[in-house]
Amino acid sequence: MQSKGPAIRKRTQIASANRIMFIWVAGISVVFGVSLVAAAFLVQMLFFNERVLQAKEQTISTLDTDNGNVKSLQDNENVLNTNEALMSAKAQPDDQAIQVILDALPSGANSLALGASLQNVLLSGISGLTLDSLQVNPVAGVESLGDNGSVSDNIATQPSSQNQITFQFSVNGDDTALQQVLVNLEKSIRTIDVTSLNIESQGETQMMTVQARAYYEPAVNLNLTNEVIK
Repeated sequence: MQSKGPAIRKRTQIASANRIMFIWVAGISVVFGVSLVAAAFLVQMLFFNERVLQAKEQTISTLDTDNGNVKSLQDNENVLNTNEALMSAKAQPDDQAIQVILDALPSGANSLALGASLQNVLLSGISGLTLDSLQVNPVAGVESLGDNGSVSDNIATQPSSQNQITFQFSVNGDDTALQQVLVNLEKSIRTIDVTSLNIESQGETQMMTVQARAYYEPAVNLNLTNEVIK
């Protein structure tokens, strides 16, 4: 019985050593796992901070460029406001000369305004001229024609890629009157392209049918936005 004592103590010591080794291995494994997760998190944060810094640098660079262009734009505007050709074409005496450019290329389709300009300015006051018909077509996808003949903007859609307003009219008169119509279209501050012109003789007078197009340029909206970096 006494010979079994040392063997039992050895087995007990071995079992105790195994338990201690297991505890150490388990503890080291936990510490290693936590360290690995922490390292992966720190690496992700490092890359995230790098993306944030790059986005900030790009924003700062854009703002610096824009601020640097302000002085040049102001100088160009001041030069245009002293342009004699623009000053002579002002619609209102109190307008700045640069307003002529904005009137020549409006920011909206507004086909009704173009029709009024044609009827009351370009095709009006010409001796011996009679306006037979005038049609300005609403811009497809941008304007819509109501039941009462009114035209409204369709804000939900994107502007036409061509930014064109097509129209047609028919007038009759003598050669001088018809020639003056073409001169008025040419002198208009708005860019007008005549795509089709047909003249028919009607005894002592002639009838001219014109198909043409005018242009507009949608305004550019500049807004500061918040960007979420992921």
